[in-house]
Amino acid sequence: MDWTVAHWLAAAAGAFVLGSIPTGYLIGRAYGIDIRRVGSGNIGATNVGRVLGPKAWFLCFSGDLLKGLVPVLVAGVWAGVAGKWILEPMTAALWCVVVVGAVLGHMFCPWLGFRGGKGVATALGSLLGVFPILTVAGIGAVAVFVILLSRWRYVSLASMGAAASLPLLVLGQSIAVGPLGLTPIALPPAEALARSLPLVGVLTLLAGVMIFKHRGNMGRILAGTEPRVGQKRAAGRA
Repeated sequence: MDWTVAHWLAAAAGAFVLGSIPTGYLIGRAYGIDIRRVGSGNIGATNVGRVLGPKAWFLCFSGDLLKGLVPVLVAGVWAGVAGKWILEPMTAALWCVVVVGAVLGHMFCPWLGFRGGKGVATALGSLLGVFPILTVAGIGAVAVFVILLSRWRYVSLASMGAAASLPLLVLGQSIAVGPLGLTPIALPPAEALARSLPLVGVLTLLAGVMIFKHRGNMGRILAGTEPRVGQKRAAGRA
Protein backbone atom coordinates (compact mmCIF):
# COMPACT_ATOMS: atom_id res chain seq x y z
CA MET A 1 0.00 0.00 0.00
CA ASP A 2 1.02 3.62 -0.41
CA TRP A 3 2.06 5.08 2.89
CA THR A 4 0.72 8.47 3.92
CA VAL A 5 2.18 10.93 6.40
CA ALA A 6 -0.14 9.41 9.01
CA HIS A 7 1.38 5.96 8.44
CA TRP A 8 4.91 7.32 8.93
CA LEU A 9 3.91 9.20 12.08
CA ALA A 10 2.32 6.03 13.49
CA ALA A 11 5.55 4.16 12.74
CA ALA A 12 7.51 6.92 14.49
CA ALA A 13 5.27 6.58 17.56
CA GLY A 14 5.85 2.82 17.58
CA ALA A 15 9.60 3.43 17.25
CA PHE A 16 9.44 5.78 20.24
CA VAL A 17 7.79 3.09 22.37
CA LEU A 18 10.31 0.42 21.35
CA GLY A 19 13.19 2.86 21.72
CA SER A 20 12.05 3.70 25.24
CA ILE A 21 12.85 0.21 26.55
CA PRO A 22 15.51 1.09 29.18
CA THR A 23 18.06 -1.57 28.27
CA GLY A 24 20.84 -0.31 30.53
CA TYR A 25 18.51 0.13 33.50
CA LEU A 26 17.16 -3.42 33.10
CA ILE A 27 20.68 -4.86 32.82
CA GLY A 28 21.68 -2.98 35.96
CA ARG A 29 18.68 -4.39 37.81
CA ALA A 30 19.68 -7.88 36.68
CA TYR A 31 23.06 -7.23 38.33
CA GLY A 32 21.34 -5.97 41.47
CA ILE A 33 22.05 -2.24 41.06
CA ASP A 34 20.31 0.91 39.87
CA ILE A 35 22.64 2.09 37.10
CA ARG A 36 21.26 5.61 37.51
CA ARG A 37 22.93 5.83 40.93
CA VAL A 38 26.45 4.75 40.00
CA GLY A 39 29.14 6.08 37.69
CA SER A 40 27.78 8.93 35.60
CA GLY A 41 24.19 7.93 36.32
CA ASN A 42 23.54 7.42 32.61
CA ILE A 43 21.72 4.29 31.38
CA GLY A 44 23.76 4.05 28.17
CA ALA A 45 26.32 1.42 27.24
CA THR A 46 29.36 3.53 28.17
CA ASN A 47 28.35 3.89 31.82
CA VAL A 48 27.05 0.32 31.99
CA GLY A 49 30.40 -0.94 30.68
CA ARG A 50 32.44 1.16 33.09
CA VAL A 51 30.43 -0.06 36.07
CA LEU A 52 29.61 -3.66 35.13
CA GLY A 53 32.27 -4.69 32.63
CA PRO A 54 32.59 -5.66 28.95
CA LYS A 55 29.83 -8.29 28.89
CA ALA A 56 27.26 -5.86 30.26
CA TRP A 57 28.52 -3.21 27.81
CA PHE A 58 28.00 -5.58 24.88
CA LEU A 59 24.50 -6.54 26.03
CA CYS A 60 23.52 -2.91 26.52
CA PHE A 61 25.03 -1.68 23.26
CA SER A 62 23.44 -4.52 21.28
CA GLY A 63 20.04 -3.98 22.87
CA ASP A 64 20.13 -0.23 22.31
CA LEU A 65 21.23 -0.73 18.69
CA LEU A 66 18.47 -3.26 17.97
CA LYS A 67 15.70 -1.10 19.41
CA GLY A 68 16.68 1.50 16.82
CA LEU A 69 17.30 -0.87 13.92
CA VAL A 70 14.16 -3.01 14.19
CA PRO A 71 11.37 -0.38 14.05
CA VAL A 72 13.11 1.68 11.36
CA LEU A 73 13.84 -1.30 9.11
CA VAL A 74 10.36 -2.80 9.63
CA ALA A 75 8.78 0.53 8.70
CA GLY A 76 10.93 0.72 5.56
CA VAL A 77 10.07 -2.83 4.51
CA TRP A 78 6.38 -2.34 5.21
CA ALA A 79 6.33 0.92 3.25
CA GLY A 80 8.18 -0.72 0.35
CA VAL A 81 11.15 1.65 0.44
CA ALA A 82 13.84 -0.50 2.08
CA GLY A 83 16.54 -1.54 -0.37
CA LYS A 84 15.88 1.28 -2.84
CA TRP A 85 18.82 3.44 -3.83
CA ILE A 86 16.74 6.48 -4.80
CA LEU A 87 13.76 7.85 -2.89
CA GLU A 88 11.60 10.90 -3.17
CA PRO A 89 13.01 13.55 -0.82
CA MET A 90 9.91 13.76 1.40
CA THR A 91 9.69 9.97 1.68
CA ALA A 92 13.31 9.82 2.81
CA ALA A 93 12.68 12.57 5.35
CA LEU A 94 9.58 10.82 6.72
CA TRP A 95 11.53 7.58 7.06
CA CYS A 96 14.08 9.50 9.10
CA VAL A 97 11.29 10.79 11.34
CA VAL A 98 10.97 7.15 12.43
CA VAL A 99 14.70 7.30 13.22
CA VAL A 100 14.09 10.35 15.38
CA GLY A 101 11.21 8.59 17.15
CA ALA A 102 13.41 5.65 18.19
CA VAL A 103 16.25 7.88 19.37
CA LEU A 104 13.97 10.22 21.32
CA GLY A 105 12.38 7.19 23.00
CA HIS A 106 15.82 6.19 24.26
CA MET A 107 16.81 9.71 25.29
CA PHE A 108 13.53 10.61 27.02
CA CYS A 109 12.34 7.30 28.44
CA PRO A 110 8.78 7.73 29.82
CA TRP A 111 9.29 4.79 32.19
CA LEU A 112 12.19 6.60 33.90
CA GLY A 113 10.70 10.05 34.29
CA PHE A 114 11.59 11.03 30.70
CA ARG A 115 15.30 10.60 31.38
CA GLY A 116 17.47 8.23 29.38
CA GLY A 117 20.71 7.74 27.53
CA LYS A 118 22.61 9.84 25.02
CA GLY A 119 21.23 7.93 22.00
CA VAL A 120 24.46 6.93 20.25
CA ALA A 121 23.87 3.18 19.87
CA THR A 122 20.16 3.63 19.14
CA ALA A 123 20.94 6.26 16.52
CA LEU A 124 23.48 3.97 14.89
CA GLY A 125 20.96 1.12 14.75
CA SER A 126 18.27 3.43 13.39
CA LEU A 127 20.53 4.73 10.64
CA LEU A 128 21.48 1.18 9.68
CA GLY A 129 17.75 0.59 9.23
CA VAL A 130 17.56 3.32 6.57
CA PHE A 131 19.22 0.99 4.09
CA PRO A 132 20.84 1.66 1.73
CA ILE A 133 20.47 5.41 1.19
CA LEU A 134 22.53 6.36 4.26
CA THR A 135 25.18 3.67 3.81
CA VAL A 136 28.03 5.87 2.58
CA ALA A 137 27.26 8.74 4.95
CA GLY A 138 26.85 6.31 7.85
CA ILE A 139 30.23 4.73 7.17
CA GLY A 140 31.74 8.21 7.05
CA ALA A 141 30.18 9.11 10.42
CA VAL A 142 31.60 5.93 11.96
CA ALA A 143 35.02 6.88 10.54
CA VAL A 144 34.73 10.31 12.18
CA PHE A 145 33.88 8.60 15.48
CA VAL A 146 36.90 6.28 15.27
CA ILE A 147 39.29 9.11 14.33
CA LEU A 148 38.16 11.38 17.16
CA LEU A 149 38.15 8.55 19.68
CA SER A 150 41.66 7.47 18.65
CA ARG A 151 42.96 11.03 18.88
CA TRP A 152 41.40 12.20 22.16
CA ARG A 153 39.91 9.03 23.75
CA TYR A 154 36.67 10.78 24.73
CA VAL A 155 33.62 8.69 23.76
CA SER A 156 31.40 11.73 24.20
CA LEU A 157 33.49 13.94 21.91
CA ALA A 158 33.64 11.21 19.26
CA SER A 159 29.86 10.76 19.49
CA MET A 160 29.18 14.47 19.08
CA GLY A 161 31.57 14.70 16.14
CA ALA A 162 29.95 11.75 14.39
CA ALA A 163 26.46 13.19 14.95
CA ALA A 164 27.47 16.61 13.63
CA SER A 165 29.17 15.11 10.58
CA LEU A 166 26.21 13.04 9.38
CA PRO A 167 24.07 15.84 7.82
CA LEU A 168 27.18 17.24 6.11
CA LEU A 169 28.13 13.82 4.79
CA VAL A 170 24.63 13.30 3.40
CA LEU A 171 24.88 16.66 1.63
CA GLY A 172 28.25 15.71 0.18
CA GLN A 173 27.00 12.29 -0.88
CA SER A 174 23.97 13.80 -2.58
CA ILE A 175 26.00 16.32 -4.57
CA ALA A 176 28.82 13.94 -5.44
CA VAL A 177 27.01 10.72 -6.37
CA GLY A 178 23.35 11.56 -6.83
CA PRO A 179 20.51 12.64 -4.54
CA LEU A 180 19.84 10.32 -1.62
CA GLY A 181 21.68 7.36 -3.04
CA LEU A 182 24.74 5.86 -4.69
CA THR A 183 23.48 5.69 -8.26
CA PRO A 184 24.84 8.67 -10.22
CA ILE A 185 22.10 10.86 -11.63
CA ALA A 186 22.72 13.68 -14.08
CA LEU A 187 21.46 16.54 -11.95
CA PRO A 188 23.06 19.94 -11.38
CA PRO A 189 24.57 20.23 -7.87
CA ALA A 190 22.01 22.87 -6.89
CA GLU A 191 19.10 20.58 -7.76
CA ALA A 192 20.68 17.62 -6.01
CA LEU A 193 21.18 19.82 -2.95
CA ALA A 194 17.56 20.98 -3.00
CA ARG A 195 16.28 17.39 -3.22
CA SER A 196 18.33 16.43 -0.18
CA LEU A 197 17.23 19.25 2.10
CA PRO A 198 14.22 17.52 3.75
CA LEU A 199 16.35 14.55 4.77
CA VAL A 200 19.24 16.75 5.84
CA GLY A 201 16.86 18.86 7.92
CA VAL A 202 15.64 15.84 9.89
CA LEU A 203 19.20 14.58 10.41
CA THR A 204 20.32 18.04 11.56
CA LEU A 205 17.52 18.05 14.15
CA LEU A 206 18.62 14.62 15.36
CA ALA A 207 22.26 15.71 15.57
CA GLY A 208 21.28 18.82 17.51
CA VAL A 209 19.35 16.82 20.11
CA MET A 210 22.22 14.33 20.51
CA ILE A 211 24.75 17.13 21.00
CA PHE A 212 22.43 18.83 23.49
CA LYS A 213 22.24 15.59 25.49
CA HIS A 214 26.04 15.66 25.69
CA ARG A 215 26.20 19.20 27.10
CA GLY A 216 27.31 17.91 30.50
CA ASN A 217 30.13 15.99 28.84
CA MET A 218 31.23 19.12 27.01
CA GLY A 219 31.50 20.97 30.31
CA ARG A 220 33.57 18.17 31.84
CA ILE A 221 35.87 18.04 28.80
CA LEU A 222 36.53 21.76 29.16
CA ALA A 223 37.11 21.32 32.89
CA GLY A 224 39.43 18.36 32.34
CA THR A 225 37.27 15.98 34.39
CA GLU A 226 35.71 13.87 31.61
CA PRO A 227 37.05 10.29 31.80
CA ARG A 228 38.85 8.96 28.73
CA VAL A 229 38.60 5.44 27.33
CA GLY A 230 40.40 3.09 29.70
CA GLN A 231 40.14 5.51 32.62
CA LYS A 232 37.89 4.75 35.57
CA ARG A 233 35.32 7.35 36.52
CA ALA A 234 35.44 8.54 40.11
CA ALA A 235 32.69 7.25 42.34
CA GLY A 236 29.47 9.23 42.39
CA ARG A 237 27.49 10.91 39.69
CA ALA A 238 29.14 13.44 37.45
